[in-house]
Amino acid sequence: MDETALYPPAVTVSAIQIPCRDGITLGGHLWLAPDGGTAGTLIINPATGVLARYYHRYARFLAGHGFDVLTYDYRGIGLSRPDRLRGCGYRWQDWGQYDFDAVLRFARGRRATGPLLVVGHSIGGFLPGLATSAPLIDRMLTVGAQFAWWGDYAPRQRLGLFLKWHILMPAATLIHGYFPGRKLGWLEDLPASVANEWSFRGPRFERSHPRSERQAVLSRMAAVTAPILAVAVSDDEFGTVPAIQRTLRYYAQAPRTAVRIEPSDYGRQRIGHFDLFHADHTTSFWADTLMWLKDERNPWPARVLHSPPHAMPDGSA
Repeated sequence: MDETALYPPAVTVSAIQIPCRDGITLGGHLWLAPDGGTAGTLIINPATGVLARYYHRYARFLAGHGFDVLTYDYRGIGLSRPDRLRGCGYRWQDWGQYDFDAVLRFARGRRATGPLLVVGHSIGGFLPGLATSAPLIDRMLTVGAQFAWWGDYAPRQRLGLFLKWHILMPAATLIHGYFPGRKLGWLEDLPASVANEWSFRGPRFERSHPRSERQAVLSRMAAVTAPILAVAVSDDEFGTVPAIQRTLRYYAQAPRTAVRIEPSDYGRQRIGHFDLFHADHTTSFWADTLMWLKDERNPWPARVLHSPPHAMPDGSA
């Protein structure tokens, strides 16, 4: 079945191509609200190794509530994958510096007025700070946003996750010349540089850049002034509270609110890192996010984590 047949005809869906300033072209979709996008334009940033289509039902939901929505795959993934992944040289930082920046400029270019919002899942909530066009953003919602430093993983799962992502992943990447995630059943295939950045990164993201670029990276992230609502889930093994707070420290000039929700808030035993984007959350979590995205109201005031970080990361959890 054609995937677009799953969505009501009132929401118009079209395939798009987005050119980056370094010559790479990204593939994605534009979801047009039936009311003309009165709520604004919204970009969905995926997690690492997750296809944009994973978020398509949420995009349709948002379009049905007045947002024009952009979904896209980072270079090396899905609709933006080259014919040959081995040796492509794509880096994690390229996803923010080039890809997300291009999507922001595309979004603002097609509509010069109205709110411009971002929903970022996992690394997708960190990448906006790497884009020079990030000051265009009016508001952000992040879910489990972090950059996968192993020291922030949930303590009970830390050893297993370390072995999987920081021992086995770089070994498989070395053997194949790229990370064969699809063959292993571990997310999508990844360019070697993306996989190795994940495997070998320390507690300070900027140190994965050359020393001469680090201050510029920090300055770009500090230039983001959009209000951020950062969601952590209590049983998320990646997006733990320390990981969320580590990310928020980089957004030093943005108004930041962090919340931690429990699976029991939605009648669940488990949510984890991915489940909030499943369609069975349409009338619960998805509906709640509209309060923030439309009106900048926190739908989880009883779940606020107080004393959010204000200093830049110092390497401690």
